[in-house]
Amino acid sequence: MSILSRILRPSRTAHAHCDGPCGVYDPASARIAAEAVLSMTKKAVALQGDDPAMWNSFTRFAQIKEQQAEIVKKELDILWHDYFKPEHLEKYPDLHDNFWKAAKLASKCKQELNVDACNDLLTAISEIHGIFWATKGRDVPYYLANPA
Repeated sequence: MSILSRILRPSRTAHAHCDGPCGVYDPASARIAAEAVLSMTKKAVALQGDDPAMWNSFTRFAQIKEQQAEIVKKELDILWHDYFKPEHLEKYPDLHDNFWKAAKLASKCKQELNVDACNDLLTAISEIHGIFWATKGRDVPYYLANPA
């Protein structure tokens, strides 16, 4: 191994979010990704015709939908494993089940073009969001309490 490659090679690998205790968490990123899943699902369902442009749009919508559903699962996983603690589970005994259902719904949204499943996913994330803010001792943010 050359001296230059030893100098340039990193001696440690850092992983984030959140192997360091930054304390910055918010389920909003999961909600935003779930809203994108719903939007792409609605757009894909609304497509009509059989021309190449339609299939191009369908493919793009499906790809975005699946990517965003994966982001939902990742963001929920981060919250579940890094933020929530045993004392939260004691206070909210359905918390584990809520996360499990939300993750399963995200998978269902990846597999299907199902608007109802997308709405159920948003509802599940909203429940987690409410619990999250309750653990912080704060009210749910305005944008959640008053959806457009």
